[in-house]
Amino acid sequence: MAEWLCSGLQSRLCRFDSDPSLHYAVFSSSSQFAILAKNLGNYSVLCSLRFAGVPAKPNLFWGTIWGTLYPNQYGSEYVVLTELTVKSARPRAKAYKLFDHRGLYLLVAPTGGRLWRFKYRFDGREKLISLGTYPEVPLKLARDRRDTARRQVAEKVDPSALRLAGKLERHNNLRQVAEEWLEQLRQTLHADTIARIQNRLEDWVYDAVGQRPAAEIKAADLLAVLRRIEARGRHETAHRTRADLSRLLRYAVATGRAERDVTVDLRGALVPVKTEHFAALVDPVEVGTLLRAIDGYQGQPVTGLALKLLPYVFVRPGELRTAQWGEFLLDGEAPEWRMPAEKTKMRRAHLVPLSRQAVALLQQLHMHTGSRKDGLLFPTLRDPNVPMSENTLNKALDKLGFGDRQTAHGFRSIASTLLNEAGWHPDLIELQLAHKERNETRAAYNRALRIAERRAMMQAWADALDDLKAGRSIRPLATARDRNSERLLEPPRTGGAP
Repeated sequence: MAEWLCSGLQSRLCRFDSDPSLHYAVFSSSSQFAILAKNLGNYSVLCSLRFAGVPAKPNLFWGTIWGTLYPNQYGSEYVVLTELTVKSARPRAKAYKLFDHRGLYLLVAPTGGRLWRFKYRFDGREKLISLGTYPEVPLKLARDRRDTARRQVAEKVDPSALRLAGKLERHNNLRQVAEEWLEQLRQTLHADTIARIQNRLEDWVYDAVGQRPAAEIKAADLLAVLRRIEARGRHETAHRTRADLSRLLRYAVATGRAERDVTVDLRGALVPVKTEHFAALVDPVEVGTLLRAIDGYQGQPVTGLALKLLPYVFVRPGELRTAQWGEFLLDGEAPEWRMPAEKTKMRRAHLVPLSRQAVALLQQLHMHTGSRKDGLLFPTLRDPNVPMSENTLNKALDKLGFGDRQTAHGFRSIASTLLNEAGWHPDLIELQLAHKERNETRAAYNRALRIAERRAMMQAWADALDDLKAGRSIRPLATARDRNSERLLEPPRTGGAP
């Protein structure tokens, strides 16, 4: 009862929190004073408070009261804190508080954590905010933060609301929005594509405007970023970065973090660049010369096998680099490579029928890297779990003397050009190249796969490459086309998976 009476009196009086003499006068004149003295048997001690002088702060006064009434239980909690007191605080079975003054206290958790808290009243309601943890936030800094919060309260500003607004602002800054956007893109784009976008943002954008709210960024701010890229002579990078920012800001608009895509105002502001396609040889004689050079490659055996295999399958280099043995079926009459959707650019499962030549190369490669079913076909030399660099094949082609005329990606252009010139059905070629079909009806038709036709085309293509490598003409490819011409033009009779 005594504790309840005293605690209730303290709670009511602390609302004034300005005049400690008021606390003393009310307490000492209260009828509860005598009740407390009688119940606690400390009448003489309590009476001595009348003559001991009024403490300078209300919380100090109440610390004296509680320390007098319960010296064993509350003596250590209700005192003005010192750095030594805080440092020596030890955990107990239950959490407890060490009070300082002006609403500041240290919460000591059973796990040993020491947490600064500030309790205050705003608009008639009691509120609580965290000021950090000890020892990262020492006593002096905790008091400074408390004083800052008290000044905010005096200015009719709620520290909790102000802190929440700061968190929202950080959540709405351009970098935070970008990280959220990139995470969403990971569901649809290849990891290499995501990495390139992220690298451009980190290299050029974040330092300049990453911490600013997306809604406050102006076209002029972004133009300054892009001009800095152009000043380094990287004009194509500047255009790609502008495109990245446009997509990012459209996402910010859609999620309510920006009003509009301000990159629209930058159209025509950048130095134009001439679009250059991946370098590729398209003359059959030159292709034969390239294939003979690849056969004579003297570098790492695994790199050489990658160069030899790529013309036969003409997939994207990134898809070849990340291929795993578990995706390949090399035995039987219909060997194939089933590429999972998450590894393809279009995020759609892709099937590559394997010619006899491709299977022979894969069997050679299996002796080098095929020890694990889930292992990579083309790992780095240092780590079997990391695919070879995206620059490895281009560097190898440069070493062979074709660096300015042929890239790893360019083998797709070779296949597309020569197969079309030979008269193979465009639908088969586009399907095998795993290009996105713009016509949805046509796409649905082609997803019936036409596997048998594609197998015939891929074997004919492999035979043609061998002829070119041997210096012969490409006529056998046309002959194979002629043998299958009627069947190639027929609609698929059965469905299947792509």
